[in-house]
Amino acid sequence: MRILLTGCAGFIGFHTAKTLLEEGNEVVGVDNLNHYYDPTLKESRLAQLIGYKNFTYLQVDICDHEAFNLCLKPFKINRVIHLAAQAGVRHSISNPRDYLNNNIVGFFNILEYSRSISAEHLTYASTSSAYGANTLLPFSEANHADHPIQFYAATKRSNELMAHSYSCIYGLPTSGLRFFTVYGPWGRPDMALFKFTKNIIAGEEIEIFNHGKHIRDFTFVEDIVDGITKVNNNPSAGNAEWDSLNPDPSSSFAPFEIYNLGNSEPVQLMTYVNMIEDYLGKKAQIKFLPLQKGDIENTISDISKVSKLGYLPATNVKAGVKKFLDWYVDYYSI
Repeated sequence: MRILLTGCAGFIGFHTAKTLLEEGNEVVGVDNLNHYYDPTLKESRLAQLIGYKNFTYLQVDICDHEAFNLCLKPFKINRVIHLAAQAGVRHSISNPRDYLNNNIVGFFNILEYSRSISAEHLTYASTSSAYGANTLLPFSEANHADHPIQFYAATKRSNELMAHSYSCIYGLPTSGLRFFTVYGPWGRPDMALFKFTKNIIAGEEIEIFNHGKHIRDFTFVEDIVDGITKVNNNPSAGNAEWDSLNPDPSSSFAPFEIYNLGNSEPVQLMTYVNMIEDYLGKKAQIKFLPLQKGDIENTISDISKVSKLGYLPATNVKAGVKKFLDWYVDYYSI
C-alpha cells in the first residue's frame, strides 16, 4: 500500500512509519516540525526514516489545505493514517486556540482530502481523555463519551463525530483510536516518563499530581503501533446489527468504528516513579500536588473490541520503562 502518514516525525508517528516501512509499504510522511517541543528530537526521528527507500517526506502544515493538497497531488494514496495533532492535556488549558486550529481545522482538511481521493480507509488518533467525567472502569467504547473535561479531549471527541458524518454522507471508512497513556523510546519531552527521568537525573524536583494516587493504563508504543497497523488493515465496513433504538456509540450502520488501544493492566503512578528510581539508582525529589484541572483520576482500558482484530499487548510496564530508559541514557549520552 501507499499510505499517507501525518505526524510522521512525532513520537507515535515515527514508530508507526518504521513499522509500515519495514512491512514493505510505501509511506508518504507529512509533518510541519513545529516547536511545541524541541524540534531537534523530531529531526533525529526523521533522519532515521529518510534512510528508507520507500519513504517520502513532505514538510507541510495540515492546516494549510491548499499547500497540503498541492504537495500530495503527485501521489496516488491508498490509505490515510492521521496522527498529526496538537497534543498535551495541560497545554490545552492555556492555549486552546492551538487545538482548534490543528485538531479541528486540520482534521477537517484530512477528511476532505480522504474523501477527494476515495481513500480505502482513514485511521486517526483519538484519546482516552475523551472519556472525561466518566468513572465507570474499565473504559469501554460501548459507553458514551460526551463529557470531556478539557479542550484537548473535546477536539478529539469532535474528530470522532466529524468522522462519523463523513462515513455516513460519503461512505468514507473511518476508524478512531483512543490511545491510553503511550510511553516508550523517542517519547515526547512533555510526557511524564520523560520529565521524571530528566529531573531525577538532574537532581531536580518532580511534580506529582493528585498526591500520587493516579492509576494509569500505561501502554508501550510498540503495542500501540501494532494496534494502529491491525486497524489500518481492517477497514470499517458498517455494522449490520447496529440498532438505532439502542445505539452503540463505537460503531454505526455507516463504515465507522472507534477502538480503545491500551494495555489493560493499570499501574499506580508512584509504582511507575519507583521503576525509574530503581533503574537510575537515585531517589526522586517529589512535590505532591492536588489533582490538576483537566486530569482524569484513573484510566483502565477495555480492549476486548480491538482484540478481535488480533491486538494483544506484549510489553509489561516494567520492561517498557527499562526500554525507554535504555534509549534515554544512550540518546543523551548519560
